[in-house]
Amino acid sequence: MKKSILLVDDERWVRTALKWTINNLNLPLYVMHECGNGLEALDWMKQNEVDLIMSDIRMPIMDGMSFVKELSRLKKRPDVIVISVHDEFQFVQQAIRTGVTDYLLKPVEETELKVCLEKWLGQQAKEVVKVNKVVDNNIPASTIERVLQYLEKTPLDQITLKDAAESVHMNPSYLSQLFKQQTNTKFVDYLTELRIEESKRLLLHTTLRMSEIADRVGYSDLAYFSNNFKKITGRSPSEFRKSAM
Repeated sequence: MKKSILLVDDERWVRTALKWTINNLNLPLYVMHECGNGLEALDWMKQNEVDLIMSDIRMPIMDGMSFVKELSRLKKRPDVIVISVHDEFQFVQQAIRTGVTDYLLKPVEETELKVCLEKWLGQQAKEVVKVNKVVDNNIPASTIERVLQYLEKTPLDQITLKDAAESVHMNPSYLSQLFKQQTNTKFVDYLTELRIEESKRLLLHTTLRMSEIADRVGYSDLAYFSNNFKKITGRSPSEFRKSAM
């Protein structure tokens, strides 16, 4: 079943471009509605439900930050991904503290958008696993939930598909198929997302050297780490750190 998205941006061409890109990502997502500002979106949300909101930060009438704060008053608040430009990073940090799921920087690159949405879909899959978990303590958690728990508690530089499979007493190949089936994301792609997200955090909040960050998130080759980081985010690690500053 496809997940629904509400796009909130005062520039129609931006909404059109995002909608076109989302439709061409071949992900179980679709744009349900579009709004030109936070107030318009808030009024629409009072009568409708949506799974995910993608909202610009700087908009007339009601900006993204005010919109996010007002959303917290709704009984069922959907997840929110905010979109900003480089010089609005302080607002992004503030938005994250208020519970925003993730953020994207303008201009939004297709690769970065796909990674962001795949990550969100993976989180949704985890929530479904938790909701479906039988409360009876005598019944073990589902295989995929145990794998996700393994990924959460294991240092990124120590994670392999083989070890993850051994943690749930399963063949690596079969686990790979099961993981893709239940999370809609390949194991290797999900692990890459974890590594890139952690490297982003370390780039923003520490003064560690690139080689140290690469090693911490599981890349023994600095060049490979840099190339992979740029392929997914559209920027090299050093460019990402400078843009945030």
